[in-house]
Order: sequence, then C-alpha cells, then structure tokens
Amino acid sequence: MLFDVKKVKIFVMVPVENVQQVRDAICDEGAGIIGNYSYCTICTKCIGTFKPSDKANPYIGEKNKIEYVDEEKIEVICDIDLVKKVLSRIREVHPYEEPGIEIIPLIDEESL
Repeated sequence: MLFDVKKVKIFVMVPVENVQQVRDAICDEGAGIIGNYSYCTICTKCIGTFKPSDKANPYIGEKNKIEYVDEEKIEVICDIDLVKKVLSRIREVHPYEEPGIEIIPLIDEESL
C-alpha cells in the first residue's frame, strides 16, 4: 500500500522560557493549521538532558557537564510543502546550538 504524505508532525524541545517565541515562529510560518483553526499546538513538560562537548557553545550549562533542563516539547502538524521553511525558522529563533527536532510523516485518513 502506498501513501501520499501531505502532512508531518514536527516535535521540538524548547527551554520553558523560550516556548512562546518558538511557537510563534512555527505558527507564523504556516504550521499548526487544522481545518478552520490556526495556531494548533500541544506542549508536554519534560526534562531534557545533554552534555556539551569541548567544541560546543552551550546556551545553558557548561562544557563536559551533564545538564538537566526544564523544557517543553512542542508538537505541531505541518503541510509537507512548508516543512523546510518551518525548520529554518525554528533554527533561527531557537536558543540551542543544536535543537532537538523530530519529524514524523502522517497518513491522511483518505489514504486508508
């Protein structure tokens, strides 16, 4: 069975204090539209961990030390044609040098 992927779900982990700025950027680029509704996102509180290397330039924490950060995972649906533009915008406004981003293809109900 072949599926024509028209939408994806983008997940991005963000420090709590930067959530609104990243959410605005995502939605201003056209993601987060479901039917007649815009700005559709969901956030889950989480704790992110990371250990910056000697070559890193960490926004939070210190090189070679494990860091635990209160974060939120923003989830948003995005048209496949907008994904690269949305990802570019996320990277522009996200405070992390390497933001945690996941992209999952979605199957449209009409394809089933």
